[in-house]
Amino acid sequence: MPEVTLPTQKFVEVADIKNGAVYLKKGGLRKVLIVGGVNFDLKSEAEQNLILQSFQNFMNTLDFGVQFFIHSRKINVSEYLEHLKTRKEEEPNELLKIQIEDYAEFIRVFVAENPIISKSFFVVVPYDPVGITAQVKGVLGLFQKKPAQKEVLAKEEQERKNMEELNSRADQVMNGLEQMGLRATALEDEELVELFYNLYNPQLVEKKGLEIAKQ
Repeated sequence: MPEVTLPTQKFVEVADIKNGAVYLKKGGLRKVLIVGGVNFDLKSEAEQNLILQSFQNFMNTLDFGVQFFIHSRKINVSEYLEHLKTRKEEEPNELLKIQIEDYAEFIRVFVAENPIISKSFFVVVPYDPVGITAQVKGVLGLFQKKPAQKEVLAKEEQERKNMEELNSRADQVMNGLEQMGLRATALEDEELVELFYNLYNPQLVEKKGLEIAKQ
């Protein structure tokens, strides 16, 4: 009997991404914030203690859980190499053309042998609505147009309230991080899609970068 391979979507809990929020299959909502890092080791002992105390105070102000995670990925230098190629073609000086080509080759070899890793820091803000809107089921549901319309309006209103609560939580987290000297920004739809693509397809992203570097 041949092995059945399930599509990746079956293992992903994300149902949709819209309005800057991640909609989970079980009804929960998530807001993802990208946070600027700080080099803790370069701080003095007094500054480190202040940061730790500020972080503790920040966590104590929250009445909901948050998730912190770090995403490491290899930097894709394809756009930079393409820029060098264009720059070389536009350069009238033959000597500079040779220097640009040598520099581009150095970048290709260096990245192929020494992958450049970038780290991004994220905070996931959750909101899980309580209760499920009742639905009209059975054959009678086909004829009850007004209740169905009311149900749609009620669902839209509930989604609006859920987003307001999620955004309120996200604002609270961003304000708390800002007081610690950390700048946080909420990811928009395209950025969220790119993030999840990189998370679930790390091999494809790395392979693409290596193929370009070896060309």
